[in-house]
Amino acid sequence: MRKILLMSSIGIITLCSILFMSLVYADKNRQYAIDNSLKNKITKIVVLKEKRKLQLYHNEEILKEYHIALGKNPIGHKQFEGDSKTPEGNYIIDSKNPKSRYFLNLGINYPNTKDREYAKQHGKSAGGDIKIHGLPNGMNIAAGLFQSYGDWTDGCIALDNRDVKEIYESVKIGTPIVILP
Repeated sequence: MRKILLMSSIGIITLCSILFMSLVYADKNRQYAIDNSLKNKITKIVVLKEKRKLQLYHNEEILKEYHIALGKNPIGHKQFEGDSKTPEGNYIIDSKNPKSRYFLNLGINYPNTKDREYAKQHGKSAGGDIKIHGLPNGMNIAAGLFQSYGDWTDGCIALDNRDVKEIYESVKIGTPIVILP
């Protein structure tokens, strides 16, 4: 009897693993329709933390707006590693990573010199690795859960995968990003 239960458990675990991996593979290779009219037009990104909005600008014109999630401790400027705050201030998109553990990401050049100096004065690290990204790979099936949860990142700016794909394709490295309270 124990042998049958053990074999059944192994079978269920194997089946669940196969299903999970197929979802991850399908999510990574999903083709999202994006607004191609945004390409080569984005001159600035503005994040409104309080409103949970990310806006793409061409000069002073808002071209598109997206709903976002922030760090789990969203009020105030990120000061130290592990504080789960999203930075505030003027930064630059400094990288793109199509193979991150989240669906795509655009790197933000946090910490800047001022951020590092402040943390150093307090004997702490400013942290880093702040990104604009999608959902954890394989989790787009649970997009509604993440969106209804509210703020869930460690300080990053998160969107659903379709939206981050559009931003990723439209924004160039070197684009300014202004993150407001």
